[in-house]
Amino acid sequence: MVGYNQDCMFDRLLHRYMRLPYTLNVYSVRKTRKPRATILLLHGMGTSGAAWDEVIKGLPRDLDIIALDLLGFGESPNPRWAVYSTVTQARSVIATLLKLRIRQQLVIVGHSLGGLVAVEVAKRYPLLVRALILCSPPFYNTTIEARRLLPNRERELQRAFRLIEQHPKEFASIVPLAVKYKLVEQAFEVTDENVDIYVAALRSSIVSQTSLDDAKRLRKPMRIVHGALDPVVIKKNLDEIVAANDQAQLTVILAGHAILGPYVPAVIKQVESVLAPDS
Repeated sequence: MVGYNQDCMFDRLLHRYMRLPYTLNVYSVRKTRKPRATILLLHGMGTSGAAWDEVIKGLPRDLDIIALDLLGFGESPNPRWAVYSTVTQARSVIATLLKLRIRQQLVIVGHSLGGLVAVEVAKRYPLLVRALILCSPPFYNTTIEARRLLPNRERELQRAFRLIEQHPKEFASIVPLAVKYKLVEQAFEVTDENVDIYVAALRSSIVSQTSLDDAKRLRKPMRIVHGALDPVVIKKNLDEIVAANDQAQLTVILAGHAILGPYVPAVIKQVESVLAPDS
């Protein structure tokens, strides 16, 4: 936690008006003497670095691992005035990596929102990125022209997101049930106190995004993992990325959206895949 009020005038001067990026809470760091690679883990909406606990346990011991809490989530700063876009998140990720003095190229593993942030980091700081592993990335067509031609499912998702924006308290009230029935990770925490930040991130990073087009143009090895039972990811958009980008590969697994059950070994397998000598 930061030691001062994130909505005070001094904080706004530094971070809003002078545009100094926040540094994020480092949820977990694992270092080895001679690392084969450095893995950066970026979680999804409403969770924290804790969402990666099982993945961290299963990753090979010869890898350095960094798991961050994204801005607004976990123990990272959560200013109410901030625009929680992927650009803002990417700048905070980089500021944190600079503070940690990371010198090695990264394999960035991003889940959901974290996948969109990973794309933004690779777009803005390509020399820092070795490869991307995007888990359940919610890529959507968000231009006005595209929205007119949206298939029914994507159009319905946009309506659902608008309902969350219009009824945030009601959404927060059903989260405990979603956790209980393992529809989301145990680390998923959206309450009356922080649902406004969840909605702000939903609006700025998911509903309004350029990530789909950005992913098509990235020139980095990219592995995309899609759960066949995922209700919020449009597979057609993932197929478009693979068709447009010869460095992108798609793997479909029998899982939902969250990093639970069979999703955990699938992520670990993809990490090994991008680190293989012939990858």
